[in-house]
Amino acid sequence: MNKKRDFLILIIASLTLAVLAHLFFLKEWIEGQYMVGPNDGLQQMVTFKKLLYEQYTSGSFFYSYSFGLGGGTYSQLAFYFSTSLVFILTTAVTFLLESLHLIGRPDIVFWAKAAVLISVCRMTLILCLTTYVFRYMKSRWLAAFVGASVYSLSVIYYRHVTYWEFFADAMIWVPLLVLGIEKIMREAKVGWFIFAVALTLFNNFYFAYVSFIFILIYFAFRLMIRLDANEVSRWRQFKLVVISGLTGSGISAVGFIPAIYSFLNNHRPAYSFPIEIVDFSDNILFTSRLVIVPALFLLFIFTFSLYKIVTFGLFALLSVFFILLHFSPLVASAFNGFSAPQYRWEYLLSFTIGGVVSIGLQYVNKISKKNVIIACIMVIATYLVFFFTDRTIEFISTESIGTFLIMILILTLVIGFIWRGNKTWYFCLHAGVLLTCIVIANLTQYVISEMGNVHKVSQSYLQSDDYNGEEQRNLLQKIEDRESSPFYRIDWKIGYLNNTPIVQDFNGMSVYSSILNRHLLFFYLYDLNINTGRESVSRYATLGSRANLYSLLQGKYMMKEKDDTAKIPYGFKEILKLENYVVYKNTNVLPFVRTTNQVYAEEDMEDANALEREQAMLEGVIVENMNPTANEIPDAPNILDKTSMEMVDASFENNKLSVSGKKGGIDLVINAPDKDTKDYYVSFHLENLAKSQGFALKVNDYRATRKHNQSLYKTNVDDLTIRVPKADKISIRVPKGEYILKDLKLFSESYTTLETAKKNATRTDQLNWKNNKLTINYNNQDNNRYMMLPIPYERGWQVRINNKKQPLEKVNYAFVGFPIKKGMNDIQLQYYPPFFKISLILTIVSTLLAILIIKRQRLRLFSQKRLNSKDTAKPKE
Repeated sequence: MNKKRDFLILIIASLTLAVLAHLFFLKEWIEGQYMVGPNDGLQQMVTFKKLLYEQYTSGSFFYSYSFGLGGGTYSQLAFYFSTSLVFILTTAVTFLLESLHLIGRPDIVFWAKAAVLISVCRMTLILCLTTYVFRYMKSRWLAAFVGASVYSLSVIYYRHVTYWEFFADAMIWVPLLVLGIEKIMREAKVGWFIFAVALTLFNNFYFAYVSFIFILIYFAFRLMIRLDANEVSRWRQFKLVVISGLTGSGISAVGFIPAIYSFLNNHRPAYSFPIEIVDFSDNILFTSRLVIVPALFLLFIFTFSLYKIVTFGLFALLSVFFILLHFSPLVASAFNGFSAPQYRWEYLLSFTIGGVVSIGLQYVNKISKKNVIIACIMVIATYLVFFFTDRTIEFISTESIGTFLIMILILTLVIGFIWRGNKTWYFCLHAGVLLTCIVIANLTQYVISEMGNVHKVSQSYLQSDDYNGEEQRNLLQKIEDRESSPFYRIDWKIGYLNNTPIVQDFNGMSVYSSILNRHLLFFYLYDLNINTGRESVSRYATLGSRANLYSLLQGKYMMKEKDDTAKIPYGFKEILKLENYVVYKNTNVLPFVRTTNQVYAEEDMEDANALEREQAMLEGVIVENMNPTANEIPDAPNILDKTSMEMVDASFENNKLSVSGKKGGIDLVINAPDKDTKDYYVSFHLENLAKSQGFALKVNDYRATRKHNQSLYKTNVDDLTIRVPKADKISIRVPKGEYILKDLKLFSESYTTLETAKKNATRTDQLNWKNNKLTINYNNQDNNRYMMLPIPYERGWQVRINNKKQPLEKVNYAFVGFPIKKGMNDIQLQYYPPFFKISLILTIVSTLLAILIIKRQRLRLFSQKRLNSKDTAKPKE
């Protein structure tokens, strides 16, 4: 009965504290402002929640045609929410509320509103779990709860949950992993560790990596530091950890393996900059954005008599170890997969600090007056050193005065308790620590809101033209009303918001996600050199105004702001107009299903330019491993020799372009323009020699931005191809500076190939796409050899033709294609995440194995207890 009562009190106390710890954002929520970052928070967090919720509640769990140019969301969005247990639980609750008509259909505004409520629930769970773990480590309930609060209300929690919400989920699994290790080492019970490993790996592969580095370090420390005299032998501990870890990994396979495949199938340039071994610039007592070390923690660390308590020594050593790691960018790189230094792992330090506080409070009454005075002096000295050595802190400022006041309050409460030793001071001490946690938590939210512009994320902004305007939605609805086919795409996004198509519910041509299909990224960056207007990793957008690509990839419509007419592709005609926006329609769009006998080998196209590759895709298909049937590769000759080169506020010699004016560059004057030319394609290699200066490139009316050389988001792809409408002169302009400009080429496009492809196209309306299955009925009367679809190639697609499994190939560099037969072809394409079926089998087998292991272990422990009870019951002789 007492256990039930204690559990209920813990839940109520945790929920109450979680609410108090979110007072700032709850106040903002009432006023229509939300706990969502203005960048990734709006572009990814709430956006992907909306997409996945609509998929999951409609029975489509694996694939979305609306995810960029199409993609497997279960695997590619596993980094975010597709396998997040918090999100899955949120989806279930939200769907129940929607089904009961207590809420309307969840949209972006709903998910933004829900963020702070989900955070309160998440923090409540973290508080309960961590309190239980510290309680298991022999702390009293109140001390355990305060230690859990230090962890749960840490600075990094709010930073994570506001900007990248799913980051905060990782804090749930750390106490479970520690509990699992402790259960093995103390009781030889493997169930908790199997459970913790399975949940951690399934939930998010990235933070599973981070958390498992921690648990390996924790396990190594525990092998050296025994906390209980009755612990099982080290060899048995090691054996049980390995067995249970492998079993838990097997249970997670159905989520973990597809996620890992998507990570390996991603493309991101390697981090090529030097990484410092140490960097002591972060002030972890006053101004750190990652971790603020509490005064009480320092007091306990400097109370050397506490090190006699083995559990305290464990957490103290771990905390000091992680504090040292905090000051190493090299370690931050290691925690980020040996890529760019990222300090996302700091929640681990908050956990060990919470452990120190919990155990310290448990034994605070054992500290002598002499030891506490010495410790207080050392704490004050430490604060003064950090204060006076940090020139960024003003002598009289809110942060400095507030920090010193909190430090003095905590020291006073500890000294008061040790001097008086009564219950009043005992409860005042614990209440004081909780109060400071709440104050710091709400101050952190205020700083994040103001400095991170979170206060701008409001309901009015989410319904404005800067994010999801009414006029934009009206035009999109008018397009939808005109269409009978669901496969068309609209080229439209708001500014740099590449996930606008998900927000506004249409099939677009842009996406922003940390994990994307490598073949598509290569298609943009290397194979076709498609300029997206903004250089950046983890995203693609538009098709560089290149009409051939729009027609090939179902780019049927383009929406633009009324005054933005610089990038309208050839063949697009105005069809709709409102006050601020115009819609253009592609008059040369090709069928979704295309067939051909013209096969080009990808190997033979290696030296072809981008325009020749486009024309080859229009005339036939480019196949990776296939004997070619096409007689000749399309020819689009370089006509640079038919131009005159003129310098404008610049000099050009030995591939070095020096711009002396505010803007300058090269003009290519067309000497004898071909009357059939509709567009020019100009290609070149361009590098900025400045170390940390981004720049804007203009080619006639086309503008593109390029990252500086120190940017984490630079693609390192400097070969560019720009489409330019027919003109007498092509002007290449860059800001003042030094550049490498080489491999300059010019090609003309008459679109004869495109118009011929449109004229000869055979359409089929016998298409049906439901969830992850596409059915096509195609009568191959012309005995064509190949069928190509504008569906990005991914491992996981399977094709059956007339009930027989057929090979599926990557064609046209990034898309799905396969051989077909003469006559009727009943085609079924189905997508499952990579290795999904074998992963599901592994999950089922591992789950059964785990049940067997746990049952067998329980029987063994039960038998052992019976034997022990019989031995104690025997009368002594």
